[in-house]
Amino acid sequence: MFKREMKLNFKSFLIWLFLLIGIFTVAFLIYPSIINSDNIKMMDEMMEMFPKEVLAAFNMDISSINSVFGWLKSEGFVFVLLLTGCYSGILGSNILLKEESDKTIEYLNSLPIKRNTIVLTKAFAGLLYIILMVLILGVFNYIGLSLSGDFDKKMYILLSITPLFSSVVIYFACMFLSTFTHKTKKMLGISLGIVLISYVLQVLSSLAETTEFLKYASVFTLADTRNVITDVTINQFIVLISIILSILFLVLTLIRYNKKELV
Repeated sequence: MFKREMKLNFKSFLIWLFLLIGIFTVAFLIYPSIINSDNIKMMDEMMEMFPKEVLAAFNMDISSINSVFGWLKSEGFVFVLLLTGCYSGILGSNILLKEESDKTIEYLNSLPIKRNTIVLTKAFAGLLYIILMVLILGVFNYIGLSLSGDFDKKMYILLSITPLFSSVVIYFACMFLSTFTHKTKKMLGISLGIVLISYVLQVLSSLAETTEFLKYASVFTLADTRNVITDVTINQFIVLISIILSILFLVLTLIRYNKKELV
């Protein structure tokens, strides 16, 4: 059953992976050619025009975009977090529901397989794909940065891990929510909404002290890239929270799925 699940989700995995790799391939090919002393000066002057709060929302207050690595630490990781988050949300929302929409749930129910086994098998197959996506993208960008110039290798390795903390929680949260419906289209909108709203809340939380509390409602707070950039370390408390939330949503999914009336 595990091999079947890996095969069913392989095509979508490749599409999302190649989308991310394509974005960064363009950056690695074009960015060095457009960066020169005049452009760097112009960009630095342009950055000074923006409020510090706006720059902080994209880590541009602690990272200059005068190199590929600088761009990756700021705007680049926005793409990584958003796209891996969208992939994880869609995967989590569909991995159980597609059996109902494809009418294959009847076949699974006819087999001597418990519902817990179905959930756990699917959950770990999806989790493996998320880990593989972050790992492969991390290796690809590491090679690209190595060819583009010097960069802080330890900082990059830690940064490349951070998308896991938000993506895995999004994945398990959307899987849990999918147990409340039978419609894949409905869950598609919900999963993408969770990702986009979370990112908006994360941006708003950095704009002023009065809105800072919004970061506690955003799953992207778990991908603490600013701490990695400034201190070159991963907050262990963030890791613990990510693990606890993931396990909690998985347990809730098991409980809810066992009670769900499958169609």
